[in-house]
Amino acid sequence: MNSGARATLMGVLLIVVLVGAGGKALWLWLDRPIARVSVSGDLDHVTASYLQQQLAPLVRGRTWLSLDLASLREQARDIEWLREVTVSRKWPNALQFELFEQDPVARWNDDELLNSRGQPFQPGPIDEYGSRLPDLGGPRDSGREVLSYYDSLRQTLSGLGLNITQLRLEPRGAWRFQVNDGVWVILGRNHLDARLSRFIAAWQRQLGEQASRMRYIDLRYPNGVAVAWHGETLTEDQLN
Repeated sequence: MNSGARATLMGVLLIVVLVGAGGKALWLWLDRPIARVSVSGDLDHVTASYLQQQLAPLVRGRTWLSLDLASLREQARDIEWLREVTVSRKWPNALQFELFEQDPVARWNDDELLNSRGQPFQPGPIDEYGSRLPDLGGPRDSGREVLSYYDSLRQTLSGLGLNITQLRLEPRGAWRFQVNDGVWVILGRNHLDARLSRFIAAWQRQLGEQASRMRYIDLRYPNGVAVAWHGETLTEDQLN
């Protein structure tokens, strides 16, 4: 290799070293400790102080460029009452969180809440949910199905002045619901529409006037209705 080529090669290597050193220095200069975290989003149930307590450990001791935003987003999504989270860097050393709150529409299996997409979540320290929520329950991953049937029942029975306060889907597929915090209605697993129609007819004909005396109405019969009245069982033949 002649002297000219050798000088050229040395020059290229020197530039690479300088660029590498400069890039590292630039990275270290930019990768500062996070100095500010801002939060935005429409929040109706959780408070700013609750979110600050939950988010602070996720960014404490982290630096602006080294922080993995995708991992941080997943960690923030695990915070109770948050349905979705976006996070971005803001120059020169800040983070911006946009938070999307859960929308509770029902209680679920006694110790959880259900959002409008039928997804269960933990209520955490939040114990005020606004208006009173219906009490729903069912097997794992049945939240969407139970919520859908609740909406259908609510629309069907609203004309009778009945409010569905509880709805249960049993592990073997049987349905039962409670109206007006009092009477349980047992539908079972099959012929749900026909049985519900039979319930409506019986309620309009006589049962509605005696709701305060009833414990439950059992519709799991081909052509009948059984009613429990404080220990007594009354069949449809007795209702006619």
